[in-house]
Amino acid sequence: MLKRLLIALALLIVAGGAAWYWLSRPDIAMLPEIAVTGRAPEISEPRYQNIPTIGVAKAVGWPAGATPKAAAGLKVQAFAEKLDHPRWLYQLPNGDILVAESNSPPRDKGGITGWVMGILMDKAGAGGASANRITLLRDSNGDGVADIRTVFLTGLNSPSGMTLVNGALYVANTDSLVRYPYLEGQTKITARPEKILSLPGGGNHWARNVVASLDGKHLYVSIGSASNIAEDGLEAEGPIYTAESPAQLAAAAAQPTNRAVILEVDPATKTSRIFAWGIRNANGMAFEPKTQALWAVVNERDMLGSDMPPDYMSRVDLGGFFGWPWQYWGGYEDKRVEPGRPDLREYVRRPDFALGAHTAPLGLTFADGARLGGAYANGAFVGLHGSWNRQPPSGYKVVFVPFGDNGFPAKGAKLQDVLTGFLNAKGEAQGRPVAVITGAGGALLVADDVGNTVWRVSAGR
Repeated sequence: MLKRLLIALALLIVAGGAAWYWLSRPDIAMLPEIAVTGRAPEISEPRYQNIPTIGVAKAVGWPAGATPKAAAGLKVQAFAEKLDHPRWLYQLPNGDILVAESNSPPRDKGGITGWVMGILMDKAGAGGASANRITLLRDSNGDGVADIRTVFLTGLNSPSGMTLVNGALYVANTDSLVRYPYLEGQTKITARPEKILSLPGGGNHWARNVVASLDGKHLYVSIGSASNIAEDGLEAEGPIYTAESPAQLAAAAAQPTNRAVILEVDPATKTSRIFAWGIRNANGMAFEPKTQALWAVVNERDMLGSDMPPDYMSRVDLGGFFGWPWQYWGGYEDKRVEPGRPDLREYVRRPDFALGAHTAPLGLTFADGARLGGAYANGAFVGLHGSWNRQPPSGYKVVFVPFGDNGFPAKGAKLQDVLTGFLNAKGEAQGRPVAVITGAGGALLVADDVGNTVWRVSAGR
């Protein structure tokens, strides 16, 4: 099915823009983007597609001197420029910032599939080779600009998440979780990595994230699905997706080859178990400060039309099942997936907050370390990388979700724009936000993998 779809897509691309529009008949959103957000988003009927709506914003970068637009009461400046596809950020205890300069691992460029994927990735600014390094940024004089930059780690394989625990720096490569010894203040690591766990690579969704539990005893690693809706077979997504009995589920949960999961890893014994599953592509993970619960932002499935389904953020508890590939948003059935699993529907966890259809949330951080004013005192910042499968485009901004005192999004909470302007008047991508973290002084740092910049958002004008 996928190969036939890609052949048709390739022919349409070759035929030209007008033929593409006429023959593919792209699905146009019938709902405003805001309608598919919040605790109770509008869930409309899916509009199944054989040929996807393509709306990839052409990556052009920022004109000289240009910046994103910060919300009222905030200001933005470049913390570091001229990076190579910066994807993820991590702040060390001394205030140094680590940035993973990374891209997807090499794909097979042969055949129709590789050719089409190459076209789309090049247009989105993600077609280049991965730098496969982590760079250290230091603001030694406190002016909000990194004045020291060193190559901190090399020899990596499409790295993304990073976390420091008990004197060891853990890095999530696309195919492995590794660790290195770290001494505070050092600007380069030359030690060889120690492998903690092999991770499944290949297919779609290459980026892996890692965060440490608050007591430092466990690590949580996110692994995206290998496909959109298991169109290459459930077996390709790991044994848990073909398990039927409780005994089979229990055995499959200990296998490291599962996709669309969050793993709980014991770094002392180098073992893991599934913490949550059926979670198509979780990237940003963080602990909510009041409840100390794990939260994640998740990219949902494609080709159900421009209005469905919502990408989301949610609390993630042990054993949580979020429905992929059979169901979405708490139990709505995806009739494309065969064989179906209606027996699992009653166990599907409904997400806590919708972030809009196809917005591609990647970054997540809570506001407990931020000093951006009272409007941003309690809640979560989310980096929305931006849509490829929606008309008109959605995402391409950093937003804030207000929380209540119970550790969940406030009743009636709405997305608040924090950083916008990543698309220009022509609909081209000047930048695309990915990771979001709080840096020294309570500023928000945002990795922009098209603008090749780390932006610093602070209070003031």
